[in-house]
Amino acid sequence: MRLPNIKKLIFSMAAIAGVLSTTVFAQQNIGLPTIELKAGIYRIQAELADTPKAREIGLMNRTSMPTNSGMLFIFEQKAGHCFWMNNTKIPLSIAFIADDGKIVNIEEMQADTTNNHCPKAAVRYALEMNKQWFSERAIVPGMVIQGLPKKYKTQTEVCVFFEGTSNNRLAYQLTYSKWQT
Repeated sequence: MRLPNIKKLIFSMAAIAGVLSTTVFAQQNIGLPTIELKAGIYRIQAELADTPKAREIGLMNRTSMPTNSGMLFIFEQKAGHCFWMNNTKIPLSIAFIADDGKIVNIEEMQADTTNNHCPKAAVRYALEMNKQWFSERAIVPGMVIQGLPKKYKTQTEVCVFFEGTSNNRLAYQLTYSKWQT
């Protein structure tokens, strides 16, 4: 009698561990494409957050970031895209960037806060770097970030339908996009 109970316990613990490990990894962007940007004489290695899920997760749960690395958020439409630092463990600076590459404004953001940080004008790009990265290099609003992707290179939509009754028909849509510089 005891052996089946132990098997159930071990199976339950393994299932819980699997769920917990999946949850941790699901809340951190891993393996995003990167792009090289320039701010004056400084080169930046930026991860691209160009999908809704990548933008939602951003730099959450990271405990460090290399000095000249950051994350470039790219939105399909120009708007007043605001940011907060919920579940973000490192303090950051964010530059809101116009389509022509000019920095509109720069904000300093404290770790693990829910204060909104918004652009002063509608933007398509935002670049997060380590705290005070811009100010330590005398990079200010009006300066240009070079190397920004300008538009979609390709966008493909695929629709797959599974057979079933009219009440149980499933449909999935996948959109794949690439940016060009």
